[in-house]
Amino acid sequence: MQTTRYPARSPAAQPVTQADVTSPKPPAPLYQQPGILVTRDWFIVGGRRFPVGELRHLHTARGPAHQLTVRSVTVTAIVLAAIGITLGMTTELNHLSAQAYLALTAVAFVPFLVATIGHRLRPRAYELWGEFRGMTVLLFSSDEERQYGQVTRALLRAQEAYRLGGLAEPLVTMNIWRMR
Repeated sequence: MQTTRYPARSPAAQPVTQADVTSPKPPAPLYQQPGILVTRDWFIVGGRRFPVGELRHLHTARGPAHQLTVRSVTVTAIVLAAIGITLGMTTELNHLSAQAYLALTAVAFVPFLVATIGHRLRPRAYELWGEFRGMTVLLFSSDEERQYGQVTRALLRAQEAYRLGGLAEPLVTMNIWRMR
């Protein structure tokens, strides 16, 4: 025996309206943060707009080291080399005391310390390069690895959707093989 429950009172009649077929709902953005927007059709960053279909040969690179870090390491290394050469020419290194050797060893690590601090304070930027209308251009740059990865993955998903004809959902969620 099958029982069906009916509501105590019938629901109020809802007005029937015609669907608006002239303006389709825009697809949700794949990535959106202030100044960065990735949709299935556009990659917008820093006020520049790139159609996803016109981007080719995307590749990753690391930006140069910060100029202040490079200059300070270079100057420190040159000064230390000059001190070492001067000490070697004016005195015999066998006659130096243990404290002098310890001081020279400690000073030799100064360029490494400066480079490490500079790298921590000003890391090299992650850069996304691509070919746009026949020219290789810098599309996006960030010193935050997480943000860079999110933007890059969103752009790759947008390109995949473009190549597949603008599917509304990714292939992973589609059930291609159906059992009969």
